[in-house]
Amino acid sequence: MSTTGETGMTARAASAGSTSPSAATTRPVPTSGVAATGASGTAGAARPAQVTVNRGRRVKLTVSRIDPWSAMKMSFLLSVALGIAMVVMVAVLWTILAGMGVFDQIDSMISQVLAGATTKPVSIKDFVGFGRVVSLSIVIAVLDVVIMTAIATLGAFLYNVCSALVGGLQLTLTDD
Repeated sequence: MSTTGETGMTARAASAGSTSPSAATTRPVPTSGVAATGASGTAGAARPAQVTVNRGRRVKLTVSRIDPWSAMKMSFLLSVALGIAMVVMVAVLWTILAGMGVFDQIDSMISQVLAGATTKPVSIKDFVGFGRVVSLSIVIAVLDVVIMTAIATLGAFLYNVCSALVGGLQLTLTDD
């Protein structure tokens, strides 16, 4: 429910803290490019219509500082996600290779090469078994999490030092 007062302001706008009555009043804008005519229909000269194109707002911002704590948290979460993806990828790749019989073909090739030798047969799966491969990928993923987190945090510190010297990274953002 809104009530309009003498100045054209609604009660809601008046209670919102607007102090000037002219801020809430609006005036009609002519829609044609022709000036208003008199009673006889022939009075004013035609003026050209002004067309405004809304191209969006452009704002220039400068990234002057990166919080190292927030950079560390974000890099930790992203590196954990990448580490999990790497372990899953290694497990899926090993399963696909085993399903295609690649390890069996390597075993048969090794036994053909070593056919004249009197040694016991060697299986490639003894060295690259599923458990060993996944365990090694987990160790590498943990090391990657630690290293990537440390590098991102150090990068934030270095950016802050360089930003203090040259002023930071300038961005232009548009509102389309």
